[in-house]
Amino acid sequence: MRGRNLIILGIAIVAGLFAVYLANAYFSSAEEREERRAEELRMARIAVATQDVAFGQPITETNTRLVNWPAGSVPVGAFTSTQEAIGGGRVALRPITVGEPILASKVSGDDGRATLASNLPEDMRAVAIPVNNVAGVGGFVRPGDVVDVILTRQIPGDGAQTTDKMTTVVLENVLVLAADLIADESQTQPVVTQTATLQTDLFGAQKLALAREIGTFTLALRNVENQTVGGTETVVASDLGGGNRRIYGGGNRGGGIRDAGGAQQVINLASARGGTSQAMAPRRPRGPTMSIVRGTEAETYEVER
Repeated sequence: MRGRNLIILGIAIVAGLFAVYLANAYFSSAEEREERRAEELRMARIAVATQDVAFGQPITETNTRLVNWPAGSVPVGAFTSTQEAIGGGRVALRPITVGEPILASKVSGDDGRATLASNLPEDMRAVAIPVNNVAGVGGFVRPGDVVDVILTRQIPGDGAQTTDKMTTVVLENVLVLAADLIADESQTQPVVTQTATLQTDLFGAQKLALAREIGTFTLALRNVENQTVGGTETVVASDLGGGNRRIYGGGNRGGGIRDAGGAQQVINLASARGGTSQAMAPRRPRGPTMSIVRGTEAETYEVER
C-alpha cells in the first residue's frame, strides 16, 4: 500500500511539473506576441501635407501638420517636425498630395530655390529642343512623359536632291522635364508648346545640339511602362512606297539611288546613317520577294500579299 501511494505521488508531481511547463510556455509566447504587437503599434510623428502642394509652392505651417505614423514604416527623408519641414524656406520640387509625407527628396534646400536643376540626377543634363503642335504630338507631350526623338534631314552626298529625306531616331525613352515653362507633372492638359526640355546624358545632349542644326525634330510619345530601346531603322522616301526611285546599299561606296531607267547616282548613305558601309546592308524585305535577272544584274522586288 505504501509503495502504491508513493507511485501515485510521483505521477502527480510529474504531471504538476508538466502543467507548470505548459503554462509557462503559453504565457511566454503570449508575452512575446504582445511585445511584437506593441512594436508594430509604436507610432512616430512625421510631417505630411494638409493640401495639394504644387511645384515651386512654399512649405508653410498652413499646408503641413504632424501625424502618427507606424515607426517601422517611416519613409526615408521624412521630417519629424513642421519646423524641420519648413526649414529656412523650402519649396516643393515635385507635386505633393494631401496626406502625403513631406520628404527631403521632394523639397528644396533651405535656400528655397525650386529650380529644374534640383530634379536632375548628378550624371544627367537638361536640353531644350524646338517643337510645334505637330512635333509635340498635338500638345499632349507634358512633363513626366517619355518620348522618342526623331530627326528628319536631307540625305547627304553627291547626287542627292532636296526632296531626298531620311529620318532617324536620335534618342529613345527620354524623360520630358518641362514643356515651355511648365515643369509641374500634375499639369496634364494638352497645350501647344514651342520647346520641350528633355533629360539625357552628356552624349545625348551633344547629339540633340548637333541634330538641331541639321534637321527638324519630331517627338513620338510612348507608354511609360515601355522601356524597350534599340532595333530602330533609318527610313527613306522609298519606304513610303509609290516612287520610281529606290535607295539601295552596296559596295564600298555605301549605296545610292537608282532611277527607273537604271541610271545610278552615288550617295554616301553610310555616312548619312552615321555608320560604315558594313552597316548599310539593304533593307530586309518584310514579305515575299521575287528576283528578276537582266543579263548579269539581278534585282529583288517585294511582292504584295
